[in-house]
Amino acid sequence: MTEESPIEITPRTLMPLCSVFRRFLRNHGLKYTVERADVLQAIIDHDGPFEAEELLLDMRNRGHRVSKATIYRTLRLLQEAGIITQALFDSKQAHFQLIYGKQPRDVMVCMRTGRTIDFQSPELVALRDRICLELGWSPVGHRLQVFAMSPEEDGVAGEEPEIDAASTSEDTEG
Repeated sequence: MTEESPIEITPRTLMPLCSVFRRFLRNHGLKYTVERADVLQAIIDHDGPFEAEELLLDMRNRGHRVSKATIYRTLRLLQEAGIITQALFDSKQAHFQLIYGKQPRDVMVCMRTGRTIDFQSPELVALRDRICLELGWSPVGHRLQVFAMSPEEDGVAGEEPEIDAASTSEDTEG
């Protein structure tokens, strides 16, 4: 049995997202408004992680009249619907990304610079699937963020970083 290649995700492929979001809103007694549809479309059109403020500016530059409150409320609803996820790349700003219908996006984040790199791990997906199977769950996706120090930021890869003894805390004594 051969493994199928992943489906290329395009805006046309993602059109069922409108149906998923409509159903979610209807089940929660909410309406699928033009503003919510515009926010969803802007996210579909966006490639990769984005910040709420970035989405707001992008939509306003395209001529949409949308408020900051509408953006944040819609992002929260899209998270609850399982269409987007929040990714914290640093402690200052939350990023969001489209996840529905996409392959898992695993990220390494440098703690010093905030630089991120994407990686894929078939072993991680296999582990996720095995754990879900053992617990009787059906996996639909995952998110992994590894916080680390990149070798470029620490000097030569494999070397221990130098620690300034004067800057260490003295409260480590007994």
